[in-house]
Amino acid sequence: ARRAGPPDGGWGWMIVAGCFLVTICTRAVTRCISIFFVEFQAYFGQDYARTAWIHSIVDCATMLCAPLGSLISNHVSCQVGIMLGGLLASTGLILSSFATSLEHLYLSLGVLTGLGFALCYSPAIAMVGKYFNKRKALAYGIAMSGSGIGTFILAPVVQLLIEQFSWRGALLILGGFVLNLCVCGALMRPISLKEDCKTAPELLEQNYVPETEKQDLKRMSICSPLIKLWPHECLCYCSWKEYDFLLMPGFMVLAVSILFMAYGCSPLFVYLVPYALSVGVSHHQAAFLMSILGVIDIVGNITFGWLTDRRCLKKHRYFCYLFAVGMDGLSCLFLPVLQSFPLLVPFSFTFGYFDGAYVTLIPVVTADAVGTPLLSSALGVVYFLHAIPYLVSPPVAGWLVDTTGSYTASFLLCGFSMIFSSALLCFARLAKKIKRTHLPSLTGNTALKQHIWTNGAIAYSVTAELDQRDVEFLAVDTNSFSNR
Repeated sequence: ARRAGPPDGGWGWMIVAGCFLVTICTRAVTRCISIFFVEFQAYFGQDYARTAWIHSIVDCATMLCAPLGSLISNHVSCQVGIMLGGLLASTGLILSSFATSLEHLYLSLGVLTGLGFALCYSPAIAMVGKYFNKRKALAYGIAMSGSGIGTFILAPVVQLLIEQFSWRGALLILGGFVLNLCVCGALMRPISLKEDCKTAPELLEQNYVPETEKQDLKRMSICSPLIKLWPHECLCYCSWKEYDFLLMPGFMVLAVSILFMAYGCSPLFVYLVPYALSVGVSHHQAAFLMSILGVIDIVGNITFGWLTDRRCLKKHRYFCYLFAVGMDGLSCLFLPVLQSFPLLVPFSFTFGYFDGAYVTLIPVVTADAVGTPLLSSALGVVYFLHAIPYLVSPPVAGWLVDTTGSYTASFLLCGFSMIFSSALLCFARLAKKIKRTHLPSLTGNTALKQHIWTNGAIAYSVTAELDQRDVEFLAVDTNSFSNR
């Protein structure tokens, strides 16, 4: 039986727990790869740029293959996709423990492990959106806090494992730990919602388009076949227009801003530990900075999720997201002048909190932009957009370090990139409000007429805007025809 709406509880909390574990095994493990950075650099005798490719390829593969994870989740099973991803990620980490060159690590730790993470990450996040509506931001806050909790716990543990068993033994143990993704996959019980399956007339009555896109669509005058309507059968909305949201102006602006945001956030997780070591911080203190960043990340996940579910802020999630991104960028600008452990601790607090805040709101803002039925596909695209920045930014930052001999240029570039991402979203929203204010005729003085008819197995939709003169003309023409 199909549910009328998300249950907002029940087994949904087990889905949240499963997504929580997925984020620990994927994002937290990826962040902890930066702790291996100095070990890899010393063992293979390579520069910053070449060593940074390892972390870049992991992140890139995870995001680049995110649509593949969504595809398997939508057309096969979320459970199958996550279990398969767990096996691939574990295999990649185990093979990495036998690496004899950086190229070996590029393939095993980068491509294979990243592909496994991709099959797990976006489907698990999308499942939370299917089980929650009223408490969606809070559910995402709890689920995404796994990244922070995992970083807080794993960072010192990984450092200890490296000291006790070398980097090879640490990777081997992480490979066994990541197998827990198979357990997470078993928790992802599928759910069927009525909104996921509609007949053509029902689709025309339902408004899947967000408020921000209504006025753009009202100005379109189209006459096209909408959907084949087979008698007494239901056609899945996601199957025939699964990626229609790509042409929505609101989503396009969000996508561009994601590119700059992803470029700015990635190098920090790669170079925070090496930077701390370069200014005289000990190995354990540098790992502890990652732990602080991780635990405050949790606070940002949960508190921002809870706050943006409140009635006073629920309508302003968009601005809360861009504020969090902007604050992270501002924090990066101040990082080059923080050259001692007591000064780096407040940075970890600030950056970690707002990182957790905007990561929690990415699925929420995406859902507001495209609608819940398209959330899985949209998240796949959003995380896919992270791929190129994640691939390019750490090596570029490493090249800047090799060239300039300091981290200043790298961190400034990251900060300005994130601030630009936030400013772009802000200007886009302000431009839309100004447009609505100065062009009321496009929204209030025209009448939107929609006619639906069927012709055999085809349902047609005609949407047109008729001004008052057209209506009068039609009325006169109809009267004259009837008099004849």
